Amino acid sequence: MEALTASPINGLREALSGIAMAEDPATLRLKSRDFFWFSPILKPLLEGREAALVAMPRTRDEVIRIAAAAARHRVPVTVRGGGTGNYGQAVPLEGGLLLDLSGLDRVVWARPGVGRFEAGARLLEIDRALRDQPEASGRWELRFHPSTRKQATIGGFIAGGAAGCGSCTWGQISDPGAVLAVQVVTLEETPRVLELRGSDVLKVLHAYGVNGIITEIEVPLAPWQPWAERILAFPTLGDAARFGWALAAAEGIAKKEIGIFDRRIPPMLKRVAPLMPGGQAMAIVMVSEPQAAALADCAADHGGSVVYERDPEEAEGAAFDGKGTMPPLYEYTWNHTTLHALKVESAITYLQVRFPEGGELALVEAMEKRFGDELLLHLEFQRRFGRVFVSSLPLLRFRSPERLGEIVAEVETMGGAVSNPHTYVLDNAGWKRTDAPQARFKALADPHGLMNPGKLLEQTR
Repeated sequence: MEALTASPINGLREALSGIAMAEDPATLRLKSRDFFWFSPILKPLLEGREAALVAMPRTRDEVIRIAAAAARHRVPVTVRGGGTGNYGQAVPLEGGLLLDLSGLDRVVWARPGVGRFEAGARLLEIDRALRDQPEASGRWELRFHPSTRKQATIGGFIAGGAAGCGSCTWGQISDPGAVLAVQVVTLEETPRVLELRGSDVLKVLHAYGVNGIITEIEVPLAPWQPWAERILAFPTLGDAARFGWALAAAEGIAKKEIGIFDRRIPPMLKRVAPLMPGGQAMAIVMVSEPQAAALADCAADHGGSVVYERDPEEAEGAAFDGKGTMPPLYEYTWNHTTLHALKVESAITYLQVRFPEGGELALVEAMEKRFGDELLLHLEFQRRFGRVFVSSLPLLRFRSPERLGEIVAEVETMGGAVSNPHTYVLDNAGWKRTDAPQARFKALADPHGLMNPGKLLEQTR
């Protein structure tokens, strides 16, 4: 695609009169970034890439106006929610328009077991609204959320996420029934509003905003649980991993988070470090308070002990109101672990590894032995299609792109599947990719190829 001249942007600006916009340098820089800087490879490639204009709609009608004008003027569009992704998918490679959907933040409706939300609604605020529903409706909550619950929007999570806290019980967003419906506005001169249901939602899930503007999402809800938080210490990483597996498989224990950490990671987590005995592996767990004793028994079976506990009232106060000196413990899990470690060691980055079914625990111990201080394992236990599933966001002490490539190749030779977080091209990202149904839907919803251009191989050739 050729570089934009001023004319299309001027025409677009005029067409969007009455819609909130920004084009001051500070806003353009802020809104054109995500957490791509986690990657020392992406950072120099994406630093300084910015949109020419930011549009901030507050209604679906305004989104439709923007889509029509962008199509008419052939202006590239990059859609943004909370900007908490790590792969540069919120970075506009070719300038153009940055479409910030955080103003579409309403709860459309909520009923027992199901809710519908505008795409820009932040996940913590959705749970706050559900918490404040009339008592006759019962207490409900989102089934899962990323560690960036406070900042992330539900549209961004659906478009760019896969799993999170709650996935140890409820699976991933691509599991059948995890997302009931998605409303999408097409990027055409006369935009259409499409309602995708059932398996059709897979056309836009985890597609990083390349094939339609998500405006509303309908998801099942889970009954609220009094979630208590625990930090546990284990003699070895193998012991902690076996505990994680046992807890994930224990269907009688209600849990929301099972994160397991190499003994060398807790010292990098400022407020956690003083709680952990030196040289021990760690688990961070969220469990329903009435079953905390069963959790402790499960840990003891694997040599573990509780070193920190917080009751549900205190945990909710930390999450919703910032009370206490310890943030919600989920903010030390998933890719928040990498963020905390980066504050201590600037050379830290990470990988994403899926462990082979049936050989997970053996590979954990083999990788720990093989890579030592260079690759520090951080495991997240989940369910996927009804089975216990183990993935990892290991911390990598970065030396060079060549060494990173060698590690990836070796992990895959050992049996792991690596999803490359050091590329913004989706087709290059291993098992995190767009598939054929999504590509066909893109042709329908984005016929001019204006959505997040440069993120697919066919658009980079």
